[in-house]
Amino acid sequence: MTTATGWAALLLGKNGFRSLALAGGVALHAINVYLVTTILPSVVKDIGGLDYYAWNTTLFVVASIIGSVLSARCLTGLGPRVAYAVAGLVFALGCGLCSLAPDMGVLILGRTVQGLGGGLLFALPYSMIRLVFDQALWPRAMALISGMWGAATLIGPAVGGVFAEYDAWRAAFWVLIPVTLSFVLLASLILPRKTTEPTAKAPVPVVQLVLLTGVVLAISVGSIKPSPLFNAMGLLAGMLLLYAVWRVEGSDRHRMLPRNSVRTGGLLLPIYLSMSLMVMGMTSEVFVPYFLQVLHLQTPLVAGYVAALMAAGWTLGSLYSCGLSREAANRAMLVAPLLVVTGLALAGLFVPQTSASLVSLGGVSVAMVLVGTGIGLAWPHLLTRILANVPDAEKDIAGASITTVQLIATAVGAALAGMIANLAGFTSPGGVAGASSAATWLFGVFAALSALLFITVRQVLRREAVPNGTSVPLMADEPLTAEKPE
Repeated sequence: MTTATGWAALLLGKNGFRSLALAGGVALHAINVYLVTTILPSVVKDIGGLDYYAWNTTLFVVASIIGSVLSARCLTGLGPRVAYAVAGLVFALGCGLCSLAPDMGVLILGRTVQGLGGGLLFALPYSMIRLVFDQALWPRAMALISGMWGAATLIGPAVGGVFAEYDAWRAAFWVLIPVTLSFVLLASLILPRKTTEPTAKAPVPVVQLVLLTGVVLAISVGSIKPSPLFNAMGLLAGMLLLYAVWRVEGSDRHRMLPRNSVRTGGLLLPIYLSMSLMVMGMTSEVFVPYFLQVLHLQTPLVAGYVAALMAAGWTLGSLYSCGLSREAANRAMLVAPLLVVTGLALAGLFVPQTSASLVSLGGVSVAMVLVGTGIGLAWPHLLTRILANVPDAEKDIAGASITTVQLIATAVGAALAGMIANLAGFTSPGGVAGASSAATWLFGVFAALSALLFITVRQVLRREAVPNGTSVPLMADEPLTAEKPE
């Protein structure tokens, strides 16, 4: 019997409720990210703490990384239903703390708790896909969950802007609580209690978590001051700690990535490198609203939504690519680096212009769409290859690794973008001249860095082994089976 593979099979019936629960958790995490970014200036105006502005993001990312790494252990120890419920309740607790915060210290504590729960909500769905859906639906499920970031980019700033405009930033956190509890209730009704699949013992990789925390903190602290030397020292310290993570991960049996993930001759390493390069390239969007307001004289609303075109392109690219045949998907993956590099190069050409013309704004818009679409074309197939090329006993760790790598790449990319911008004159001399110079260097360097995708993506396609008659790449000696819940 042929298994249905279309969107109807994923979004209707019982699968529809499963999709809603899993995608909804990721959407909550993503919307929260963009919502807080929008309301944070209003928060600081109300309770103070401008000196600790950046730490809201820093500790949130650190906690999210920890949550994503721990997700596989939660899934194995608690089962899908309880693990998802714990993730939602921790996230809701963080929202409550943020809403009641009398000062910045309590707010940062709430953001840290939010990050822990959000990291779990972000990572668990990728591990659960294989438990609740037929294998044929995996690419579309991956695309649906990844596409939630595109939706969040449009929803988060809009919702946050409304609350900020009416000086009701606390209500923004309160609204998230009942929505989160609704998804927890839904998940408790439709997700399986346990998984019968074989699982490896999964002790917590304490050493890697400590080192990763150091990576994010070093890079973040180094990016706070405008000093080029201070920036460089922070980035260097972060890179050294990240190298230490790589060394420990390759030798320690308490792994946060599947076995042989860091082996230079294996399939998984170029997949993770491709994911990291794509995510790092996308972090350049953080500066786009500022550049558009200063250089192109656009309103905050227009600037925000032009920047959101990158995430929208990612969503559309994923939705289109996930339904392609294996051969067509491979071709799409080869096109992806070209679109990403071309988009960043166009951004380097149009963003630095000091013009309010529709031509320059259109050029920036096209650049954003190209970058996002390029990422979206390859993303579902990179993620599917991770799950398809590990033994059944390591699929929980493999699912969690998707978000762990994505979060680390986000932290490194954001810090690198900040360092490049500062060195190019973003803060000194600042103003129009500084912004124009920073935009030129930022997108130029990121375009050059993204050119490495031509190598890493080709390595992914060259190293995979695909048995006859399968639509998802598998290792020849590790046949994959997908079990649905009872």
